[in-house]
Amino acid sequence: MPKNANPEHHLWLMPALALVGAITAARLVLLWFNRMDLFVDEAQYWLWGQELALGYYSKPPMIGWVIRAVTDLAGSDAPFWVRLPAPLFHGATALILGAAAARLFGARAAVVVAAGYATLPMVALASILISTDTIMFPFLAAALLGYLHLLERGGAVTAALTGVALGLAFLSKYAAIYYLICAPLAAVALPAARPRVADALVVLALFGLVISPNILWNMQHGFTTLAHTLDNADWVRDPGARAGLHFGRLAEFLGAQFAVFGPVLFGGLIWLALRARQAGSARQFLLLFALPVIAVVCVQALLSKAYANWAAAAYLAGSVAVLPWLTGRWRAASFALNGAVALALPLLGVFADSLSYGPKDRLIAARHVGQAEMSRAIIDAARTEGLNAIVTGNRDLLADLFYTGRDSGLRFFALPPQGRAPHHYALKYPLPADLPGDVLFVDKSDTAPACAAGRAPLAAVSPERGAHRGKTWYFHRLPADCWAR
Repeated sequence: MPKNANPEHHLWLMPALALVGAITAARLVLLWFNRMDLFVDEAQYWLWGQELALGYYSKPPMIGWVIRAVTDLAGSDAPFWVRLPAPLFHGATALILGAAAARLFGARAAVVVAAGYATLPMVALASILISTDTIMFPFLAAALLGYLHLLERGGAVTAALTGVALGLAFLSKYAAIYYLICAPLAAVALPAARPRVADALVVLALFGLVISPNILWNMQHGFTTLAHTLDNADWVRDPGARAGLHFGRLAEFLGAQFAVFGPVLFGGLIWLALRARQAGSARQFLLLFALPVIAVVCVQALLSKAYANWAAAAYLAGSVAVLPWLTGRWRAASFALNGAVALALPLLGVFADSLSYGPKDRLIAARHVGQAEMSRAIIDAARTEGLNAIVTGNRDLLADLFYTGRDSGLRFFALPPQGRAPHHYALKYPLPADLPGDVLFVDKSDTAPACAAGRAPLAAVSPERGAHRGKTWYFHRLPADCWAR
């Protein structure tokens, strides 16, 4: 890629740091007052941090390591500390992308990209909820920046650092593998995007070295993470029976991208893609690190289904491509819309347990409230019965029971799986066949399992608000060996 000729392209850092620092500081303050329970995935990531490993049931290990490091340093497992890495990692990503923009388009573009990325809707949401995308982004952005340096100057050290950054991104989320697809495509399309063979081999070697512990872990655990990935892309296992042409799901996914990236920016990305031949080599390079990611997920959405965040990796290079390209009026509109969302989402977290639509029991953030309250009701029921073990087949309940009940002295188990474990708790914490005594079994059915037929439930709980609104959970006292009979 051509190096920026502007002698002042390095003067972007202080204004970008001031803007990103102010946004991040505001997010930290609002995060302190956030009233949302840990979401199911967040509670699971916290648990992974308590059982440090080289891999986990559904994701690579980095998020567990990061949460463990922060909570250990803080001396607290409170939700604030579990989520603290989120705004910090996004702030770092914004500055790394600013550095990439500075090299390609100059200081002004760098400031615009740093501030623009920091106010993306997906970033605003992911700054109040810890996720694997969040942990991956600074490493993936560093890999993109390193690759730009590599194409300009070459060198074994730059290549090694780029490979390490990409490897760490892969250890955060497997979506980092997209860059190993995008880089060859860019090399085929653009002469300036072709690194020296020796440098490319160094990148691949260091990438392989960094990810090798997780690959070995997967080999030792029956490639459980790969199996989970195939479950998500469910048509792969049986294309003839499961694949179809779901144009409605494709439209839904594409529509969601206007919310993920922002309506002006995603519209701009589409328009820029349509005019790619006139975009110049630098933007063409960036488009080749964004559009293939979206295209792959579009295929998944068409054949089966795809969640809105599955193409999030596209919007790192996408931000650098689109934000400096927008004219003043459109850029102002983008900042206004995205900025409003960036302010509204953390405020929603602060008032999560009170903001409602229609009746007061219909909370806007219902999915993120009521998990801990439900767990405390289950724990109290177990203590009332003098039981020290709780069993359920529901992943959502298990996730919060492990977190909310971390100091309860009780033990939590998943129902023994029939065949391959359907989630992390069934894999790591199945009910032992030889556990003595009785357990509290929590289920949606008021009928006891066949091994204890005829027993009436102890109680039923029907929360009126939050994540379990409209559900009834029944508490059963059963022999621990009930399912082993």
